[in-house]
Amino acid sequence: MPAVTIYTKLWCPYCDAAKALLQRKNVAFDEISVDGDPKAQNAMAERANGRRTVPQIFIGERHVGGCDDLHALESAGKLDPLLA
Repeated sequence: MPAVTIYTKLWCPYCDAAKALLQRKNVAFDEISVDGDPKAQNAMAERANGRRTVPQIFIGERHVGGCDDLHALESAGKLDPLLA
């Protein structure tokens, strides 16, 4: 299984929803909080092609996008193959 990384902020309900989906699927992930950390925020944006909203989710080196993107992959049956 490729490494999963999710950039988050504490107060973000979309971050919570994305993490909950990954947890329901028993997917381990590395969480990087960008709360109050401009350096981490900039690193996330650079990695996410300029996107500065959270969450930003990566499976391996592939940028999945945000919470809605993750749930859309799940609904389309495309998330499990990415995680395999």
